[in-house]
Amino acid sequence: MREQIVVELIDHQHEIEIPSAWVRELRTAAAQAWQMMPEYAVEGNVLADLESLDIAFVSGGESDRIHREFMGIDGATDVITFLHGELIICPAVASAQSVEHGEPFLRELLRYIVHGLLHLAGHRDEQETDRAIMERAQEQVVAKLWSEPEFLVFAEENGKISTK
Repeated sequence: MREQIVVELIDHQHEIEIPSAWVRELRTAAAQAWQMMPEYAVEGNVLADLESLDIAFVSGGESDRIHREFMGIDGATDVITFLHGELIICPAVASAQSVEHGEPFLRELLRYIVHGLLHLAGHRDEQETDRAIMERAQEQVVAKLWSEPEFLVFAEENGKISTK
């Protein structure tokens, strides 16, 4: 696995405003999360095969289309992971989930990036047991990143969110 990876994060949607500072911060956090993945890698991971990580924020409609086309499931979803290193994230779903779970929106977006990275690290979440293991790893990584002094200061200084 490469120690460093090129991370691209592009906001292709217009449903939820994502400040450009958030995009930059999430790109940095994704690169930091990447460096943590060897600790969480399991059999079947594709980490060594990847040269870049492409993250796209898409609309609910686009998420629904991709979800149906590639997974045969109707409806927008939080994150779709392609094993060639592409994450498709729907901020509209993240926004709704952040409200439902009392989470800061920025942390919910971070959670989806980590979730996608864990899929690349070989984790699966179709079975309840596997999902519990993946969620435990996901929350460990999110907690580590969220508590980084630079990220925490960024989160506190950028209004619209709380650091609960």
